[in-house]
Amino acid sequence: MKVPRLHPDTIEEVQQRVDIVDVISDHIVLRKRGKDYLGLCPFHNEKTPSFSVSQDKQVYYCFGCSAKGNTFKFLMEIGKQSFAEVVLDLARRYQVEVKTVEPEQRQEIQRQLTLREQLYEILAVSSSFYEHALHQSQGETALTYLRNQRNIEDATISKFQLGYAPGGWETLYRYLVEQKRYPVNLVEQAGLIKPRKTGGGYYDVFRDRLMIPIMDLQGRIIGFGSRSLQAEDQPKYLNSPETPLFDKSKTLYALDKAFSNIGQEDCAVVVEGYFDAIALHEVGIGNVVASLGTAFTQNQLKQLLRFTASKQVILNFDADHAGVKATERAIREVEDLVYGGVVQLRILNLPDGKDADEFIKSREDGAVIYYQNLADAPLWLDWLINRLIADKNLKTAAEFQQVAAGMIRLLNKLQDANQRNHYLTYCAELLSQGDSRLVLQNLANLKSQVKSTRPKYKNNYSIKKNNSSVSQPTFTIATNPESELLEQAEALLLRIYIHYPRYRDEIIDRLEAKDLLFNVASHRFLWQQIIAIEEEITGVSAADLNPLLSKLHNRSLDFPEKMMSVTKLFYLDEKTQEDVFRADVRVAEAIASLEQVNYQKRQIYCTEQLHNLNPNTDLKLMEYYYQEIQSTVEKINQLEQIRLAFSQDPVL
Repeated sequence: MKVPRLHPDTIEEVQQRVDIVDVISDHIVLRKRGKDYLGLCPFHNEKTPSFSVSQDKQVYYCFGCSAKGNTFKFLMEIGKQSFAEVVLDLARRYQVEVKTVEPEQRQEIQRQLTLREQLYEILAVSSSFYEHALHQSQGETALTYLRNQRNIEDATISKFQLGYAPGGWETLYRYLVEQKRYPVNLVEQAGLIKPRKTGGGYYDVFRDRLMIPIMDLQGRIIGFGSRSLQAEDQPKYLNSPETPLFDKSKTLYALDKAFSNIGQEDCAVVVEGYFDAIALHEVGIGNVVASLGTAFTQNQLKQLLRFTASKQVILNFDADHAGVKATERAIREVEDLVYGGVVQLRILNLPDGKDADEFIKSREDGAVIYYQNLADAPLWLDWLINRLIADKNLKTAAEFQQVAAGMIRLLNKLQDANQRNHYLTYCAELLSQGDSRLVLQNLANLKSQVKSTRPKYKNNYSIKKNNSSVSQPTFTIATNPESELLEQAEALLLRIYIHYPRYRDEIIDRLEAKDLLFNVASHRFLWQQIIAIEEEITGVSAADLNPLLSKLHNRSLDFPEKMMSVTKLFYLDEKTQEDVFRADVRVAEAIASLEQVNYQKRQIYCTEQLHNLNPNTDLKLMEYYYQEIQSTVEKINQLEQIRLAFSQDPVL
């Protein structure tokens, strides 16, 4: 369709009706913070929310990457659409009549919009027809199946609008075309009927089947899933064909009912079947969606990631052979996102090979145990590694080599150095089968075959603090998440130190207690100026509430080049005001971050040393560095939990 020139009246009316919070909430999780809303920015990777949305002003702004604009700009950026396309979509959503500059285009635009609305109507009427049929004599078998074999309550049947397609070849066709007078071409476009190959006429796509409406995020029916009621009827499950409304690779069943629960639980669960999702919703586990019989796709995953701030997704496919293969296919389909750390993907296989529906109904506390299993679900890489060693005899050379080669293929895809080092050790321990004498040898063998991004190191500074000279070797690391974490934590401490005098002693005490120093060159220079200024200050003028800040401004004029990158710390905006408002928590979070980075550097150093040692001649040194790596990894994990606990403080 040619993009039209929209009439200014249409643009103005859409702008008046649209709610930016409503629109952006379809893409990310927003939480109320004061009068505005805050969430994770969709335009850059971040762990701490800095994306602010103002409902009063109908604008957004990211304090992290400076992205800003109104509803139109957001949708243009997020969907890579033109301005006219965005306005047209919003006009349909908010039921605004479309006017164009060229009168001849208006009819075509309205035809396109009307087509979709007519398809929505036809599908809704068909769903009501199926629901009615379920409760008639012809639907008795289907209703009995739902109540007795699936143990689904009537309230749930109604909630999910389950129905029955009668067994005749033209039952729905006659109802929609002959009785309701819908155009036959529209009923066909809705995916409900097909033309006969011979003899003319049409026949129903769904016949003698249990019907399961599939809805979009707004709760509008866009297609159907169905299940045969006779064992000989194939396929057992049949979905609507692709239509202008329905694309099964981009659709998740029950997302319309699950998305708010996904946000509340901060986790999405993906099951394999319609009835797994229905059963879990029925027992109160509402953050569940189902794939539609196809491989789990990146499009589907990205839809889910809008609603979970921590990007947690659990795949709970069937534990039989087909389900395991489907899980492996799903991981391969989204591996760019999982190996890159964009999503925290976990895998749940239930005991005894049961699917979710069977499991929760097999015992009285099934729902409680299922929920516990979700919490204990292993990370996708642990699951893949355990699949490698399942039923393998590692005492035979051939199977040992097969498993080791599989581990190396997996480890080579990991992009994060810390994660790779962790799993190198884990795999070495698995291959050693409990024999600690073999761990170091297997670790060295694995490392020699796994690609590594190896950092460069150099000793670089000595700074003066509290009249004492403290030297410490530090490592300059190429840009990575650790260096970003370090820079943010140091900047936060310096900002609080400058603007909130009452926290200065606490910051110094915490830094000295942990023997922590500023690593970023510009921060280190600023800290030197702070120490020098505080030695000069002998009294505080009543007219100068913050003499340190005043003198730092003067120093920035004396050292314009060295101070250029840190003068931003002299000012507070909305985001940084929020940081310092909870300075007691933010200081603790920043200190934990600095500690974590130090341990990460220690781990990298020990790994580097271990990599260069010979197992035949340097066994004692290898044991030392191996133990050091183990203890640093444990400390890193502890600090990560502490840091995340502070960063997720609900008061912030």
